[in-house]
Amino acid sequence: VQLQASGGGLVQVGGSLGLSCAASGRTFRDYVMAWFRWAPGKEREFVAGISRGGGSTDYADSAKGRFTISRDNAKNTVYLQMHSLRPEDTAVYYCAAERFLRNTRGSSSEFNYWGQGTLVTVSS
Repeated sequence: VQLQASGGGLVQVGGSLGLSCAASGRTFRDYVMAWFRWAPGKEREFVAGISRGGGSTDYADSAKGRFTISRDNAKNTVYLQMHSLRPEDTAVYYCAAERFLRNTRGSSSEFNYWGQGTLVTVSS
């Protein structure tokens, strides 16, 4: 599966931003999807994950209550809606896919397919 992320940009503190990740291929529904982010000087970290059917989601503590992951299997797309953004949310955001993951949360090494990343900058 090939992934193409989009939607990043510059937003002020407290603002909202939505990311999208379009996948190629006919087996999108077979993949657990997730969003990770990578900020300068930090390790790449899990942000949110969603099950194959979309019925189960998981979030990093930093994202709970502010971010929402969703997917549309008919459109082969996964989304990340972000609200109440903070300067510490500034990072390159990556979508990731894995076919054989049992859970909706995983480390970056457990995901084999990655989008190219989209930059989110939160200004104060």
